Amino acid sequence: MPKGGRKGGHKGRARQYTSPEEIDAQLQAEKQKAREEEEQGEEGGDGATGDPKKEKKSLDSEESEDEEDDYQQKRKGVEGLIDIENPNRVAQTTKKVTQLDLDGPKELSRREREEIEKQKAKERYMKMHLAGKTEQAKADLARLAIIRKQREEAARKKEEERKAKDDATLSGKRMQSLSLNK
Repeated sequence: MPKGGRKGGHKGRARQYTSPEEIDAQLQAEKQKAREEEEQGEEGGDGATGDPKKEKKSLDSEESEDEEDDYQQKRKGVEGLIDIENPNRVAQTTKKVTQLDLDGPKELSRREREEIEKQKAKERYMKMHLAGKTEQAKADLARLAIIRKQREEAARKKEEERKAKDDATLSGKRMQSLSLNK
C-alpha cells in the first residue's frame, strides 16, 4: 500500500455536484406532485382514507402546506409509513406584527433580573455610604479624623518652629544692633 494511503476517492468515480437550479427544480416537482395527489384525494370523495395529513390540508390550506412540505422532506425510511407524534416537538409559529403585544408586561430573564437587583443594591449602598451609615464609611471617616488631627498638629508645630526661628532671628538682630550702638 502506498505511503499516503488511498489516493483519490469513490473508487475511481468522479464526484457529481448538484447545481442550485436543479435542486429548486426538484423541489418544485415534488410540490407539484403533492398537489396532484391532494386533488386526486379530494376527487375520490370518501375523506376516510385514513391519512390525517390530507384532512388537515383541506382545513388549513396555505399555512399547513408549507409546514407539511418541510416535514415530509425530513421524513426518511420507515418514518413515512408510521405516523409518530412527538409531544416534545414544538412547531414554530410565526406571529404577525399586528399580533405582537408590545404594551404588555415584558418578562425578564433570570440574568436580567439579577443584573437589575445588583444595580439597585449598589445604588442603595452608595447612598448609605455617602450618608456615612456603612461600616466602611465609618472607618473612612475615623481615618480622616485621625489624619486631620495629625495634619493640624504638624501645622501647629511648624508654626511654633517658625515663630521660634523668627524670635531667634529677631533677638539675634537686636543683639547686633545693641552691640553696634555701643
